[in-house]
Amino acid sequence: MIRSELVQKIADENPTLTQRHVERIVSTVFDEIINALAKGDRVELRGFGAFSVKARDARVGRNPRTGEAVKVDSKKVPFFKTGKLLRDRLNGA
Repeated sequence: MIRSELVQKIADENPTLTQRHVERIVSTVFDEIINALAKGDRVELRGFGAFSVKARDARVGRNPRTGEAVKVDSKKVPFFKTGKLLRDRLNGA
């Protein structure tokens, strides 16, 4: 499912909301998750999962084409851990 499909599904299920309102709601939710992660906070959506930020240390990697050693700087990456309800649903429980 892509963002526009999500907006359309929410709009279809909530006829009192216009497409424009649904787009603003979805954008606001995503923006708030991004802002919280940028500040280093954890975002938990009960039953769905939790978003957090993990730090990766600097390391020496390899260029797959040439095999040459390449320095990879440290960085922060988003991490998602599924919630119990989502895991159970995916596994048919």
